[in-house]
Amino acid sequence: MTKRPGDTVVGGSIVRGGALTVRISRVGDDTALAGVMRLVSEAQASRSPAQLLADRAAAILFYVALGAALVTLVVWALLRPEDPAFVLERVVTVLVIACPHALGLAIPLVVQLTTAIGARRGILVRSREALETARSVDVVLFDKTGTLTEGRPVLRGIAVAPGADEADALGLAAAVERRSEHPLARAIEAAALERKVRVPRSSGFRALEGRGAEATIDGRVVAVAGPRVATERGILLDPELVHASRELGADGATLVHVLDGDRVVAVLALGDAVRPESADAVAGLHRAGMRVAMLTGDAHRVADAVAARLGIDEVNAEVLPGQKADVVARLQSAGAKVAMVGDGVNDAPALARADVGIAIGAGTDVAIASAGVVLASDDPRAVLDTVALSRAAYRKMQQNLAWATGYNVLGIPLAAGVLAGVGFVMPPAVGAAVMSVSTIVVALNAQLLRARFAQSGGHFWPPRRRQR
Repeated sequence: MTKRPGDTVVGGSIVRGGALTVRISRVGDDTALAGVMRLVSEAQASRSPAQLLADRAAAILFYVALGAALVTLVVWALLRPEDPAFVLERVVTVLVIACPHALGLAIPLVVQLTTAIGARRGILVRSREALETARSVDVVLFDKTGTLTEGRPVLRGIAVAPGADEADALGLAAAVERRSEHPLARAIEAAALERKVRVPRSSGFRALEGRGAEATIDGRVVAVAGPRVATERGILLDPELVHASRELGADGATLVHVLDGDRVVAVLALGDAVRPESADAVAGLHRAGMRVAMLTGDAHRVADAVAARLGIDEVNAEVLPGQKADVVARLQSAGAKVAMVGDGVNDAPALARADVGIAIGAGTDVAIASAGVVLASDDPRAVLDTVALSRAAYRKMQQNLAWATGYNVLGIPLAAGVLAGVGFVMPPAVGAAVMSVSTIVVALNAQLLRARFAQSGGHFWPPRRRQR
């Protein structure tokens, strides 16, 4: 981004070339970073944390067990007042069989296994609630740059004027950009190196402020600059180049002219490379029953081109850093549960605001601190793993809780002596054994999650479509 005298710069910005003298005008709570952190805090405070399923079940079981024991005590005290030992035995058996070992393992064991499985797949869980919520996400909102794209420009295409040679034009552009530190210059140099074109020597390098650069090559002044330079110099493009430029720019690429003296000999199309895995990630999320949205600070033309290529449902372009959390809030106000996927400081407020914040790849410390799930890789398909892991873990939690609940629904009445009239009375020792068996069943069922992971094969496992 070009800056001129008097412009505002953000602390931590990198100067790609030349020297810069800045005056510090804001410190402490007035800095841009402090403002981002305030947004993060506000977003975090606006979220009302849901009570974990295990806590709810444990509270219910406590009252059920206590109530069952009291009812057993009262009933048998009235029926057999002459046999206090029998009454005490029934109460003890109820309390033993209602011991929450199975319920105590039902959730924590699944959580521990899920955390271990996720770590093996590069999914680092910072918040249990975030992972649990991921199963019911309606919209996955991706930041574009560095998440769906690689965050670095590449040469997408080149068109040359009649009589010009493509390799020679690219070599001239690389020779000019050799001394530049601009990301577009690095992309041109990389393309020349990859295509093994001859790059001539250059001298007299000069940066064209905010427009490009030029240098002398074999006595000729060659410039690599945006279309505005040709317009300022009154240079007209050949009709063939005009038509080719429209085609090159149709997908949102940035167009750069190569000027050899007073003629535009080539037009280079440069753009941020879309990750090859991004299309698979979007398609997989669609198959899992979720909408996919994207937000970016780029122009609508660039954003729409990326969205069309990947099949994204909704595009939010030209979004300022402070407005990203507002996009999340707007989706939530429409009744959607939102997972935000990003990697930068500017994504932190949106990550905190979302129902599930996912920091992807080598994200910034602020982004990681704001996310509930951190992905170790840059591969956006890892979001699919997160959803699949969440849904599989939730199913295991439901199964374990159903078993623990069913066991107590059946076991507590038997322990209380409801079948005493037909001669069946459960001794406390049998109640303890049954309680132990229920614990083993819960543990084995949780281990099936690990077995599924071992048998899934490949690196990614498709999440099942959520039942609505």
